[in-house]
Formats: sequence, C-alpha cells, structure tokens
Amino acid sequence: MSTTEKPVAGAAIHLTPAAVTEVLKFMAAEQITPEVGGLRVSVMPGGCSGFKYNLNIEEKSEADDIILDVGAVKLFVDGFSLPYLNGVKIDYVTSMQGSGFTFENPNATGGCGCGTSFTA
Repeated sequence: MSTTEKPVAGAAIHLTPAAVTEVLKFMAAEQITPEVGGLRVSVMPGGCSGFKYNLNIEEKSEADDIILDVGAVKLFVDGFSLPYLNGVKIDYVTSMQGSGFTFENPNATGGCGCGTSFTA
C-alpha cells in the first residue's frame, strides 16, 4: 500500500472474478496499468430511484480518494459515495439480453427495474 492510499476500517466493496476480469480488460484497452490506475466507483444523485451507480476507469487516484485493493484491481471511492457503497457486490454478467455490470447493494432500501439506480 502506497502512502497515498487511505485504508478505511470495515470498508469493503466486492468484485466477483468476472467483474475483475472485465475491469482489467477495460484498463488494458485504455493502456492503464493496475499498479497506478483503477476503477472509480461512485454514486450520484439521479436515476429513477434517487441514486445511480457510476463506474469509470481512471489513470490515477485523486488526493481525497479512499483506495480499496480488490484482488488485481484498485477501487477509487470518494467520501460521499463510500457509505452508500460499503458492502456492495459488483458482478459482470452476460446473458441473451446483453452484458454489463450488476450491483447487489445491502444499503439499498429500494431499486428500480433497470438495476442501475437505488434508494437508500
């Protein structure tokens, strides 16, 4: 762990092996190394239920990020988002309907049919 990483006791976001594989593919496509870059996971006001998830590949963390090591991937999380994301399980699924990331959030009190927004 480098000096810029700030561990947070009890904070956890889980990525399934399928999600890790896909994130690493996206990072490779953008020529971003896992040693420095990572996946920004955040929530933003919006969506049909109040909050929506946001995922972005980032070249490096921001000064105020909380950095979580999840296997071969670093997650960059801002302080506002962490309480809403603590305990979230992110998966990558492929079906006849399409493929994409899914979220299983123990903090959500409600959600919508699209699976990308929630109420907390």
